[in-house]
Amino acid sequence: MKGEKQSIASGKIKARLLILEARFYADMCDELARGAIAAIERSGATWDRLAVPGSLELPGAIALAEVSKRYDGYVALGCVLRGETTHYEIVSTESARGLLDLTLKGLCIGNGILTCENEAQAWARAKTSEGDKGGGAADAALAMIRFKRALKKKTAR
Repeated sequence: MKGEKQSIASGKIKARLLILEARFYADMCDELARGAIAAIERSGATWDRLAVPGSLELPGAIALAEVSKRYDGYVALGCVLRGETTHYEIVSTESARGLLDLTLKGLCIGNGILTCENEAQAWARAKTSEGDKGGGAADAALAMIRFKRALKKKTAR
């Protein structure tokens, strides 16, 4: 890569992504998915969409899907709202840790799990007309797919 600067942020790409949703807040997940789907389709990639019970299940579901070798990347979508117990800290920390562990193993994952104080904050981040965190998560997964492929090309030379 010496002497070259290469953008991994945009452009068309042939790739297949799996959108995985923790459907605890179904309407919010639908909005996050709208953003993710729009970003994936803008890139020319294709997608499948599946649901899991909650955010803690997202890393495990991605690990199981990776065994199939059907996907180039993953978009994890969900929402964790602070409550009156420590459950928020456990779910938000451990779901993020699980996704990070998978990325360190070479998986291309966009983290679209919202961790917010309340529903109003979450909606502001989820809406495609405002924060569009679903679209941002898909863009991150696509950028990592491009990055991984660029490294493989450089190594092959």
